[in-house]
Amino acid sequence: MSTETVSATDATMPDEIARAVVLPESYLNEEEISYPAFTWLRENNPLGVARVDGYDPLWILTKFADIQKVEVDNQTFGVGEENPILSVQAGDAFFRSLSPEGKVRNMDVVVYMDPPEHDKIRKIFNPWFRPGNVKRFEQQLRVLAKKEVERMLDYDGEVDFMHDIAGWFTLRAIVTLFGAPMEDDQIFMDLSKHFFGGSDPEEKREDVAADDPAAAAQQWAATVMDFNKYFNRKLAERRGEQGEDLLTIIANSEVDGEPITEGYANGQCIAMVTAGHDTTSATSSGTMLQMIKNPEILRRVQSDLSLASNLVEEGVRYVSPVRHFMRVALKDTELRGRQIREGERLMMCFPSGNRDEEVIPNADTFDIDRKPNRHLGFGHGAHMCIGQRIARSELQIFWEELLPKLKSVELAGEPKYLQTNFVGGLKSLPIRFTKV
Repeated sequence: MSTETVSATDATMPDEIARAVVLPESYLNEEEISYPAFTWLRENNPLGVARVDGYDPLWILTKFADIQKVEVDNQTFGVGEENPILSVQAGDAFFRSLSPEGKVRNMDVVVYMDPPEHDKIRKIFNPWFRPGNVKRFEQQLRVLAKKEVERMLDYDGEVDFMHDIAGWFTLRAIVTLFGAPMEDDQIFMDLSKHFFGGSDPEEKREDVAADDPAAAAQQWAATVMDFNKYFNRKLAERRGEQGEDLLTIIANSEVDGEPITEGYANGQCIAMVTAGHDTTSATSSGTMLQMIKNPEILRRVQSDLSLASNLVEEGVRYVSPVRHFMRVALKDTELRGRQIREGERLMMCFPSGNRDEEVIPNADTFDIDRKPNRHLGFGHGAHMCIGQRIARSELQIFWEELLPKLKSVELAGEPKYLQTNFVGGLKSLPIRFTKV
């Protein structure tokens, strides 16, 4: 190891910058708080340490190449025994209190797993998400998109695009793929909001004390329990049945030649519902906001729907709805001249990587002509999003059905963002539109 490496102590970033990256409330105003902090870090301290009260010290990865390297080097960086999702120290202590072994892991889902366990579980579901199988569901998604577009047009010119349209279309798409009863859509919506909204005062569960330092973790755990109760019932109904929907596939899966355990089955269901809904709804609403700000993009895609796929790809990059995932150093190592010790934690900041000018020219510009469009919106390496083909498909279909129906669209109020440093984006986008 080089004698010129910089230790975690020497790499510490200014407090204001650290808070802008780490704290959930910073993402309420990403254009003025979190994104400027990422820019400063990429230019001045691209692999620095954030020290924020209540949190573990964290190496903050802001460069595209560094995030890629950490994502693919599973021998050096992994989930280990730490939380892959950033929580305050009180939150991780709460999670450990729930485990007889004192482990922070609270779900049997792949984001909490390292190889070989990760690979063993993921390969069960890989065939379902292959292009040929995804294509089989496109007609169902198009029927749903047409219905949701007509529902939007019935709002007679004003609607909260995120709250009333995008959020419901992407959620109902997930309900459709799961083969769950559509009348359960409100259950999916409420639980999904609580799952990712633990740091937002407006999304708190009534059974969680808002002033507890571990409140977000308590809300997460309570929501996981409610999800488990729901999926235990639904999976039991599907065992021994045949079908192409996700509930039936998961219910009848095997791990190491034995029926899938309740924990593994529930974990995959929860991950697919929540990530599959919130990331796509945040992307679609964020993309709509960019079309409002740049009307020429709307006009171009309307006149040439083959550009809808470009719109989707640039939307994923620009919005970056997954703000981070965590890794831990599994051994002493060196990265970008920094000396990282075994056990030190790293926060991969995907919005920053997706604005890295070294890799993405004019990264702050929403550009549907970007070719190639390299981005980290679906992650990288072994943990790359398994549902990315479904996400691209449903978003493209949605734009193909909606945009030809719009003559104009503009803001009708102030956009509002979810208070979270994990998965999120706009939670309200009031718009005014005219129909063709």
